[in-house]
Amino acid sequence: MARRAFRFTAAALLTALAAAPLVAQGAKTSAQLELARQADKLKPGEWVWRPDIARDGPVLVYVDLTRQRATVYRNGVRIGVSTISSGKDGHETPTGVFTILEKDKDHRSRTYDDAPMPFQQRLTWMGVAMHAGNLPGYPASHGCVRLPMEFAKKLFDVTPMGGTVVIAGGNEDPVKRPAAGVLAPVMAGVTKVPAMPLSPDGKFTWNPAAAPTGPVSIIISTKDQQVVVLRNGVEIGRAHAVVASQTDQPQVMTLTGGAKPEWIQVGVGSLTGEPAEIISTERVEQMHLPQEFVTNMRSVIQPGTTVLVTQASVNAASTGVQQTVMDAGDDIKQ
Repeated sequence: MARRAFRFTAAALLTALAAAPLVAQGAKTSAQLELARQADKLKPGEWVWRPDIARDGPVLVYVDLTRQRATVYRNGVRIGVSTISSGKDGHETPTGVFTILEKDKDHRSRTYDDAPMPFQQRLTWMGVAMHAGNLPGYPASHGCVRLPMEFAKKLFDVTPMGGTVVIAGGNEDPVKRPAAGVLAPVMAGVTKVPAMPLSPDGKFTWNPAAAPTGPVSIIISTKDQQVVVLRNGVEIGRAHAVVASQTDQPQVMTLTGGAKPEWIQVGVGSLTGEPAEIISTERVEQMHLPQEFVTNMRSVIQPGTTVLVTQASVNAASTGVQQTVMDAGDDIKQ
């Protein structure tokens, strides 16, 4: 039984293996600076990897199609950068916010002559994944994100099922925000109940049985004034929201772990190559929602939960360019 891909409209968004890798060897006192210096000099097939900079926490992978780079953050700290090869003309890699749906270190293509795709991490059931492959220095794949072999292996080892992958173009380093207001997880003695006024009425849906387990993603549409909660790519809740828009650039946040959870926030740019603005989430944290819905939503927020704040529409009847946000289903085509 095929499941439906969750999509929204967003007019503003849009096997030979690689050469020997380059590994950063900077001193621990300047590890981040050394990583950044080496990352700026990468040639096709090269990468840098310093997982010791941040040993624990949720992993966020940012794929920049403009620069043909993949950057890996753990707990909001950059720990690796690699060159990539994305989809060529006619097979463009889709932009959006994805969760890792499947991991298979020995995967072979079901579409392209049983071609090997080592250390595959599936992003959509329509054949888009990250995996090891040839990196000629320009987009050359059929839609997947190719990585150097050793980097693909290292990334495979640190990413969890349901981990967040953002594919776009142009970003600044993430910032950290306190987990506050309606976006604070329920943790006794750590987070407080939101103090701002919340709508006591208003219709909403909440059906956690539709997906009892799996990674949680929350989409906040300032255009539709709606909040949609997904678990394992399946909608489990939706409510009307009163939330002010602060920017037309989408923002992605991933919740860290630890005694004091924080949101790791990154702006999602288009394919212009310009850094995306990172804006305050204060208005989002103070948005008005039905009180019961807030209680339900906060109960499923946990480390690794992803929030997408966008001006795009989450209504199926809307028109515009379609962009995948979360994709889940059984019709595997690659």
